[in-house]
Amino acid sequence: MKQLYCSPLSPDILIFSFFLLTYLMLFVKQAGPHPWAIENYALVAKYPTAQIIAEDIFSSGAIKSATDFQVYKEIAGLSGLDFAYMENTAVYHTKNDRLKLLKPGSLQHLGENMLAFLLHAAASSNLPKDKGESSQDKSIYFDILGTYLITFRQRVANMLYNSVILQSLLIWTTSLLMGGYTAAISLALSCLSVILMWICSIGFSIIAAFILPLVCSSPVPFVASPWLVVGLFGAPALLGAFIGHHMGYLILQSYLSCTFVGRKRNLPMIVKSDVAKLDAERWLYKTGLLQWLILLTVGNYYKIGSSYLALAWLISPAFAYGLLEATLSPARLPKPLKTLTLLIGLSIPFLLSSGMIIRLTGTVIGTAVRFERNPGSTPEWLGTVIIALFVAAIICFTMVYLMSYVHISDAKLPIIVGTCILFAISLGAAWMGVVPPFREDTARAVNVVHVVDAAETYNEKPVSYISLFSSTPGNLVKEADQIGEGFVCGRDRFQDFVTFSVNYSCWTDKGAQTGWVASDIPAISVEKDTKDENRITQIIIDTKLSTRWSLGINTKEIDDFLLKDAADLSDELIPLGEKSSVDGWHIIQFSGGPKAPTKFTLTLFWNKTRAAITSDYEEEEKENLLLRIRTDFDRQTPQIEKVLKKLPLWCSLFGKSTSPHTLAFLSSLPVDF
Repeated sequence: MKQLYCSPLSPDILIFSFFLLTYLMLFVKQAGPHPWAIENYALVAKYPTAQIIAEDIFSSGAIKSATDFQVYKEIAGLSGLDFAYMENTAVYHTKNDRLKLLKPGSLQHLGENMLAFLLHAAASSNLPKDKGESSQDKSIYFDILGTYLITFRQRVANMLYNSVILQSLLIWTTSLLMGGYTAAISLALSCLSVILMWICSIGFSIIAAFILPLVCSSPVPFVASPWLVVGLFGAPALLGAFIGHHMGYLILQSYLSCTFVGRKRNLPMIVKSDVAKLDAERWLYKTGLLQWLILLTVGNYYKIGSSYLALAWLISPAFAYGLLEATLSPARLPKPLKTLTLLIGLSIPFLLSSGMIIRLTGTVIGTAVRFERNPGSTPEWLGTVIIALFVAAIICFTMVYLMSYVHISDAKLPIIVGTCILFAISLGAAWMGVVPPFREDTARAVNVVHVVDAAETYNEKPVSYISLFSSTPGNLVKEADQIGEGFVCGRDRFQDFVTFSVNYSCWTDKGAQTGWVASDIPAISVEKDTKDENRITQIIIDTKLSTRWSLGINTKEIDDFLLKDAADLSDELIPLGEKSSVDGWHIIQFSGGPKAPTKFTLTLFWNKTRAAITSDYEEEEKENLLLRIRTDFDRQTPQIEKVLKKLPLWCSLFGKSTSPHTLAFLSSLPVDF
C-alpha cells in the first residue's frame, strides 16, 4: 500500500495509456467525461455497440456497484470508455464465469475495434487537454444494430429537444383551441385510457409476480431460461394493458357518440356510432404521442442522455400521422387509421430500441441471482416484482400506439386467449419443474463460509460454525437437505460481515471447531485514550496473517480518523479529512499481496455529542459497537471441503470483492471499552 510516484505526463498521454490498458470488454456502457473518446471511437470502430442508457443507469445510482473505469474518471479525472460483455450476466462474479464463455467472434470484434481506434488515436493531433466536464460537452451516443454509432453533444440535444417540445406544445394548443371544450374532454378521456393501461398492466404483472413464489420452488424460476419472462410477465402485462386501454376506449367512445348526436344531426345513428369509434381510435393514437412528449420533456429537463429514445418514439409516429392521417378540415369525418401509418411510424423507434431492450432485459434477469445484497433482508417477491414492473413499463411504452388499432379490429379475442394460454403454459412449466430455475452453467449464487465469530464474546471462547447463505432470493432448504451435514435454516442467527449482513442462512456446528487457530483472530487493542473535551483514541489493529479485511467505523461516535501502517508511521493510508458514511458507518476494505502490512495504527477523533440509539434490536447491538472487523482467509477447512463437495450443481460460489473467503474471522470493539 505504498504510494506510487511517476514522472509527470501530459493529459493526452494519460488518456491514451488509459485506453491501452483498460480496453478489455466489448459493450460501451460508460464514456467521458470528455466526449473526444466516444466521438473518435464512433468514427473508426468497425462493429460499434454502445448505449448511453447504461451510463444513465450507473449515474442514477440504481446499480449499487462500480467498475475500474470510475476510479480513472472520478478520482484521476481521466477520460475514456468503459466496456463490458452483456450476455449471460447471471454468471457474473460466480465460479461459472469462465474464459470459455468468451465467444471468438466477440474477441475478434474487440480486436478490430481497438486496433482501428488506437491507430486513429496515435495519429491524431487533437487529443484533448481539458477534462470536458461541462454538462454541455456531454456526448449522447447510441448504435444502430451494431453497425453505426451516432454521437452528438448535449448542447445539440438541448436545441433539438427544446424545438420539438415547443412545436409539439404549439400544435396541441392550437388543436385544442380549434376543437373547443369537446376536444379538451376527449383529450382528458384518452389520457384516462393510457392511465388505466398503465394501472392494469402493472397490476396484472405484479399479481403474476406474487403467484410465482406460491407455486414454484424458487421465486425467480426464470433465471436459467430468460424466455420464460415473456410468458410469466409479458403476457399478463400485455393483457392488462389491453384491458385498461379498452376500458378507457369505451368511455371515450361513449362520450364521442353523445357529442356526434348534437354535431352531426343529419347522419344515421349507426353511422354516428361508427364515426365515434374511428374518432376514438385517433384520439388514442395521439395520446400515445402525448405520453412520449411528457417523457421527452422530463428527460430534457434533467438532462438524461437516453432522452433520444423519447424523441424517436415521438417524432417518427407523429410524422407518419401527419403525413397520412391528419386533416385541417374539422368538418371531415374520421377514417380508420392506416396500417401503413403504424409501419412507418414504428419502424425507426423499434430499430433504435429493440436491441437495447433485449440486452437490458437480459441484464436485469441475470442480476436476479445476486439481487439481495444483505441475504434475507428483503421479501422473496421483491426482485420478481421489480422485473415485472420493468416488463410492464416496456409493454406500456412500446405498445401504446399499437393499442389504438386493436379496439375496432377482430384482434381482441385472440389477444385475450393468446396471452392467457401463454401465461398458463409458462407458469405450468415453472411449476412442474419442466424448466428448472437454475442449471449448472446458470447457477444460484451462494457463499459457504467457515465463520469464527469473536465479535460479541470479547475474551471468551469464539463461536465457530459453517454458514451457507445466498444473494439469490428464496430459501435454502432444498440445498441444505442435499448437503446434509446437520444444516439448520432460518433467521435465528444474524451475521454481520461488516460490508453486508445476513438475516437468513443455514448453519451447522459439525466439524466447525477444527481447521483454524485462535491466533488468527484479529486483535483490536486500545493503546491510548485521552478522555477530555476533544477525545482522541489510538488503537492498534492486528489482522494477523490476513491481508484481506474489512473494517467498519461508527461515524455516529467518531467524527474523523487517521489510518497508518504501524511499521511505517509516515505512511498515511487514510489521511484526516471528510469521511463518507452509509447508515452511520464508514467502511474500509483492504486487499494486499503477500508482503502487505497486517498491523495498523488507527487514531479516532470522537464526536462531542453522541447520537441517540435506535430501538431496533439488531441496530441497537451495532450501535453499541465502535469498530467491526472481518478478516478473510482463502483457506478451506476440512468441513468446508466436505460441504463444497456436496454442494448441488445448480449452486455456484459468489465471489464479489465484498464477499468473505471460505474462512472468515469476526471481531469488534464496543463503544464503552
